[in-house]
Amino acid sequence: MVGRRTRGPKPAADGDEETGTGVNATAEASDYEQIRDQRIKENKERMQKLGIFDLSLQLKSKPSAASKRGRPLKDPSDQTKTKTSLSPARRSSRLKTLAPVSYVEIRPKGKRESSWNGEINIKEGIRPEIYSDEHEKLLGACKETWELSVDGYGEDGKRIYDPVKGETCHQCRQKTLGQHTHCCKCDLVQGQFCGDCLYMRYGENVIEANKNPDWVCPVCRGICNCSLCRKEKGWEPTGNLYRKVINLGYKSVAHYLIQTRRSQPKSETSGAEESMHDDMKQETEEAHLTGGEEMEEVQRVDAKDMGNIDDTGAGVAGDSVEGGTKKKPRRRSTRLTKN
Repeated sequence: MVGRRTRGPKPAADGDEETGTGVNATAEASDYEQIRDQRIKENKERMQKLGIFDLSLQLKSKPSAASKRGRPLKDPSDQTKTKTSLSPARRSSRLKTLAPVSYVEIRPKGKRESSWNGEINIKEGIRPEIYSDEHEKLLGACKETWELSVDGYGEDGKRIYDPVKGETCHQCRQKTLGQHTHCCKCDLVQGQFCGDCLYMRYGENVIEANKNPDWVCPVCRGICNCSLCRKEKGWEPTGNLYRKVINLGYKSVAHYLIQTRRSQPKSETSGAEESMHDDMKQETEEAHLTGGEEMEEVQRVDAKDMGNIDDTGAGVAGDSVEGGTKKKPRRRSTRLTKN
């Protein structure tokens, strides 16, 4: 055991202090090593009595002998043989008749295009969606086509969203980089449209619109077809219709909506049908009038007959006398007697 260190008298110089510290450290190290060696010796004697030491020597000798001889390499064909020689997995007799389940989802190419039957169905709103000739005059046009997915897009083909430098589009409501329109009438955010939305939804070019100082936004023109404006008018949103309306031959979504939902003018056939309906109505009214006049005449005749009957009854009643009845005179016989 290591004894406790006791403080000695104060050293006279720095050199004496360093010498004393080194001597104490050497003494402590020698004591610890003696204790350690003694414990190792005791453990070896205990392992020798239990036979663990001899067993460990035997285990060490076996791998060394195998390593000298060298281990043969495994043949890959043996592995395949062992795999094929295994007995088949046990299956239920009920499951043998069923086809194996495939969890892989494979979408056929061109399924979306083939499934479209050429009809566009928009939900009906609480108000009818009807346009006039004035709305068609407000539709815009462009001299040059606009290339989609280029302006405001990065090199990776993705749109660049910037909450600081970007401008908000009224149609898609995304704050992106790129060119945006500015309305000369309202000069508000509702007059800002990005190039792609302006071309797909209204058939106009943003470059041409920015060059025109008198350009008016679709909101001020009353032909905006964004979801917010349509809901305010009582109509349901259209969704993504650009590809469909292009396949049908329309310039944009606005052109499709206004040209297919216009109030139809009265045609010749409809006018003829209305005139026939009016004639039939007039004939029906005349028939009712004539029928009413005939009924009145019948009622008048009936009233006259009833008056005659009443007069006859009054005459008969006048013949009656209080307490008796007046006898009628007998008719004289007009028969001729033989002489």
